Amino acid sequence: MNTLTTYDGTIERTLYRDDEIAAAIERLGGDIARDFSGQPLLLLGVLKGALYVVTDLARAIAAHPNGPSETVVDYMCVSSYGNATRSSGEVRLLKDTSETVTGRNVVIVEDIVDNGLTLEYLHALMAERNPASLRSCVLFDKPYHRKVDVPVEYVGLICPDAFVVGYGLDYQELFRNLPYLAELQPWVFAA
Repeated sequence: MNTLTTYDGTIERTLYRDDEIAAAIERLGGDIARDFSGQPLLLLGVLKGALYVVTDLARAIAAHPNGPSETVVDYMCVSSYGNATRSSGEVRLLKDTSETVTGRNVVIVEDIVDNGLTLEYLHALMAERNPASLRSCVLFDKPYHRKVDVPVEYVGLICPDAFVVGYGLDYQELFRNLPYLAELQPWVFAA
């Protein structure tokens, strides 16, 4: 159980402000809208981290008049971290899609890609379901510890090699609600 009662003193530094994140999502939305102009699109968010990203990305896509003919949002939930600060390397499917993937244009939306194992797992899983097209969108790319070469067609911002929280990213289910991306003080996760 978590013992933090306030976020005071837990943030080392802000890495990306809310306006910088909004600009990155607007750019990603424009790129996706252009690439799927006039076609139906399924945005497949990866819970829990991508909840905010998918919501804002869907709005950014809808703001482009020549975008997809329709945009459907669905979610799946996987786990590779649990309450740890490092991935276990084992990806577990906790909730599958509700929507059919077969024959559809699918963009997997992740909050962050680090070692690439989760995205590799999701790509393989979705590819087995025969989508019309399959691409990935990540808000934060953290390429320093990549274990697998996984395709990411849409990248928002490069994340420093630090333990980060905010804008959907958490530490023991805390900090997701921060509207910016921040580095945690080391004492928070060292305890």
